[in-house]
Amino acid sequence: MTNSPFSKEQSENLNQILPSLSVEQRIWLSGYLSATQNLEVLQNGGTTPVQIKETLTSSQNQSKTREITILFGSETGNAQSLAEEMENKLEERQFKVKASVMDDFKPKELKKVEDLFIITATHGEGDPPENAVSFYEFLHSRKAPKLNGVRFSVLSLGDQSYEFFCQSGKDFDKRLEELGGERIHDRVDCDLDFDEPAGEWMEGVFNKLAESGENQAKLASSEAAGSIATEQPVYSRTNPYMAEVLENIKLNGRGSIKETRHIELSLEGSNLQFEPGDSLGIYPLNDTSLVDKIIDKLNWNPDETVPVNKQGEIRSIREALISHFEITRLTKPLVSKIAEIFRNDGLKHFIDNEDALKKYMDGRDLLDLIHDFPPNELQPSDLVQVLRKIPAREYSIASSYQANPDEVHLTVGAVRYHAHGRDRNGVCSVQLAERSKPGELVPVYVHRNPNFKFPFDEDTPVILIGPGTGVAPFRSFLEEREELEIKGKTWLFFGEQHFTTDFLYQVDWQNWLKEGVLTRMDVAFSRDSKEKVYVQHRILEKSKDFYQWLKEGARVYVCGDEKHMAKDVHSSLLTVLKEEGNMSQEEAENYLNQMKKEKRYQRDVY
Repeated sequence: MTNSPFSKEQSENLNQILPSLSVEQRIWLSGYLSATQNLEVLQNGGTTPVQIKETLTSSQNQSKTREITILFGSETGNAQSLAEEMENKLEERQFKVKASVMDDFKPKELKKVEDLFIITATHGEGDPPENAVSFYEFLHSRKAPKLNGVRFSVLSLGDQSYEFFCQSGKDFDKRLEELGGERIHDRVDCDLDFDEPAGEWMEGVFNKLAESGENQAKLASSEAAGSIATEQPVYSRTNPYMAEVLENIKLNGRGSIKETRHIELSLEGSNLQFEPGDSLGIYPLNDTSLVDKIIDKLNWNPDETVPVNKQGEIRSIREALISHFEITRLTKPLVSKIAEIFRNDGLKHFIDNEDALKKYMDGRDLLDLIHDFPPNELQPSDLVQVLRKIPAREYSIASSYQANPDEVHLTVGAVRYHAHGRDRNGVCSVQLAERSKPGELVPVYVHRNPNFKFPFDEDTPVILIGPGTGVAPFRSFLEEREELEIKGKTWLFFGEQHFTTDFLYQVDWQNWLKEGVLTRMDVAFSRDSKEKVYVQHRILEKSKDFYQWLKEGARVYVCGDEKHMAKDVHSSLLTVLKEEGNMSQEEAENYLNQMKKEKRYQRDVY
């Protein structure tokens, strides 16, 4: 650095640090120096803020700004929240951004897209979410336009325990390339613990935008300004609130084979808010007896320490298996990784048999795998490197924020079953049922579900279909209507096994019927008669009234089991439309699809 204003020592320091900086770091440093220099000028009576803004604007306008389009397909709201987060970050950097759910995006606009970023979940057997189906079908049809000149990247959300992990994202990524798009950043496939990889994908996209030479002044000025601001801490998935257990009540009567718990948690001082239809996420702990059996089987010292995250936090292997890692569910990617570190030839051969492996994983856990395929000289640090974090469990909120702003209520069915020679327990549900006593703390966050929202007016009829614990969000809805003194036509279908022991929240429904908050209620108790009767049968019995409510503009909400109940209810709705509305099968299906588009048919199924 000859003729430079720096001393020899300063020059040596700069020569050491500058080559090691990333593009983003150099941009930030440039913006920071520019911002501090402008501040000094102002303090010395120099250039005015208006002149500084004009200079920045002039610099930014020297390059053309490509418009960014973010499209999301979301089943439970995670993809939508990530899309909104990305939109906000890009707008902070002064980019021109359009974000939209896929089904609201007009296909003809695809020809005008310049930079396209897709964030999508995968539903069921590798299918796109319901609010992404029409766009997915258009993109894969012969009508899809060539996308030469379009830059794109895909963020895919999924669950590795499913066979078609992140399949929708993979399909979008492949199709965009086939249509001539340029992949600006590699697709990232996220498991249930998506925060970190999603954040890395966003930063990778921002870096690519910076490397392209566009909007660098925008990125720099935004980063420099952002360094001055201080954000207030908020509770979220990555920073859960420790909520105190207030009540833990068994809802089932004596003699019931079910165990359904009403859990009340304190949110006082958290600033957490929610609406009917939202969920509460809980980070559970693994059962200590299961952890101890694993450690004993492997002849490990429970106090031996291991790293539990990329930040290098150290915990004992016992605490790590209790608090940090999933041990109760096997997935194909996990078993494939375990086969490498177990060094068990039988397991290596076994994973090549797809059908046998799939059958084996159903209902088994890590202890089963260790017992059936014993590892050779396995170290604790090797095992935790391949295990995934314990994913949060999300439960529909069963209370109204307006009625109880400092509390949140849940309706939780304890999961217990016997399989492969051992008794098994649901990780979170049994923790809440057995080990969450009043006074104990539970890490929680609010998960907003924009795809399951209720009307709060007296002109829109509402039909609620929620057997078992699926009734939870409807309790929240009606409790809020009562608090806001809103009446109107509401009809609840509830089902369980026995009237005398399993009529969840019976007193609440009866009070709301008496007060007019709930207009009518039909119940189905499947084990109280020779032939099993479910909510879908009650719908068919009341088909004329049901169809009349639909003609009056009723909105239909379904919550609960996806595999059986939701499909059976959907089939019953089609039957009502065909019989009472004189529709063909195709007309009935189109009617329900239109209801979905108009948000008149919403489902929260699991």
